Amino acid sequence: MFKFFYIFITSLIFLNSALAENMNIFKFTEQELSELDVRKVRGADNKTFYTVGSNDNGNFLKAVADNAASGLGKQVKIDLNKTPFINITWKIEKDLKGINENSKKGHDFAARVFAVKKTGATPLSNRAINYVFSSNSEVGQSWPSPYTKKSIDNVLATTKDNLNEWVTVKANVKEDFKKFHDLDVNELDGLAIMADTDNSKMKSISYFQNIYFSED
Repeated sequence: MFKFFYIFITSLIFLNSALAENMNIFKFTEQELSELDVRKVRGADNKTFYTVGSNDNGNFLKAVADNAASGLGKQVKIDLNKTPFINITWKIEKDLKGINENSKKGHDFAARVFAVKKTGATPLSNRAINYVFSSNSEVGQSWPSPYTKKSIDNVLATTKDNLNEWVTVKANVKEDFKKFHDLDVNELDGLAIMADTDNSKMKSISYFQNIYFSED
């Protein structure tokens, strides 16, 4: 199933375009959500249900995944020499305790953001860093996806420390592509948001807000 998942998530970068330099990648508005393509991963029983809302800090995206897997993608051209840092504010209300996230049967995350670099003619050729809000692992842990070494899971937050709390995290995407893929990447090609529980058959509830790139 992951072959179709990987094609799906890396091909999402061609759905919509945005210019990114010290600005939010996603607006998280009703209009934007209606324009983005929500694609169910092949083999999953259900789609993740996405809605938008707002709080004192602006708009956010809510993701409810009940034995489900689907994501939202956007094509972006980000100059990683100028703005190498991805910034994410997110929260997990209901996590996925007890699963082995680096196994095929437990490879689910209540919240994840893919940074995608096109490195070939097909989606299967692309490389990705999968920034995850883990339910079971420690911040700083990383491992190749159990389905493909071309995607690396990198834990930026964990519900072991912050369950049902907003957390803001930062990562140097340029350095991560060098560290994990041995690639000198000057420009990023896309981002995708996803919440998935199709392997564990569980239910998660998560939120995304203020995803942007910065100089430092």
